[in-house]
Amino acid sequence: MREALVAAAFELFLERGFEQTTIDDIVALAGVGRRSFFRYFPAKEDVVFPDHERSLAEMTEFLESGAGDEDPVKHACDAARLVLRMYAEQPSFSVQRYRLTRKVPGLRAYELSVVWRYEHTLAHYLRGRFADRPDGALRADVIAAAVVAAHNHALRTWLRSGGESDWVAEVDSAMAFVVGTWGDRPAEGAGEGESDEVVVLVASRRAPLWRMVQGIESALGESRQA
Repeated sequence: MREALVAAAFELFLERGFEQTTIDDIVALAGVGRRSFFRYFPAKEDVVFPDHERSLAEMTEFLESGAGDEDPVKHACDAARLVLRMYAEQPSFSVQRYRLTRKVPGLRAYELSVVWRYEHTLAHYLRGRFADRPDGALRADVIAAAVVAAHNHALRTWLRSGGESDWVAEVDSAMAFVVGTWGDRPAEGAGEGESDEVVVLVASRRAPLWRMVQGIESALGESRQA
């Protein structure tokens, strides 16, 4: 019945527009009563985002499943992947919802409230992991916002393609950027192909310190230009 209500609602939204469609219209097309609608959805806006409660629950469960020794930033990014996977399970529906949401200011506002709940969930987890750091709360909030922003960038890129682009590659690239910027451990492949160089300076014991520093700087400059 829940799926029938969602299908009926979107058929009417696309045909008449969101604002012009009433709950009575939706239940009439679905062949159920108003009480059945409110059993599943508190308001008309909720029928546009039917899977977010499940997705939030899955994210919370995933975050709590960590062993405690993993990189918290990577774990938060992996949790965000679950949300994009939820969208990718129904590409046609997700693209339709994206196009509808762009047209209806009320739905955009509702969507922002949903995004805030994801960010709040991630920040709560990160605050616990960074509790022993002086900047723990600030770090947690900033990283949570970065994870959500990167996720949304990947999601919008995929949605704008009509669901045709490689969503896995999009989210991998976005999350790698966050982990590489904020993670406690270097991202895989970071520094690959680079090697440490040793600079040996030969100088008189009586040479002033500034001349030694100048010699080191000169040697490093020549190394970079080579």
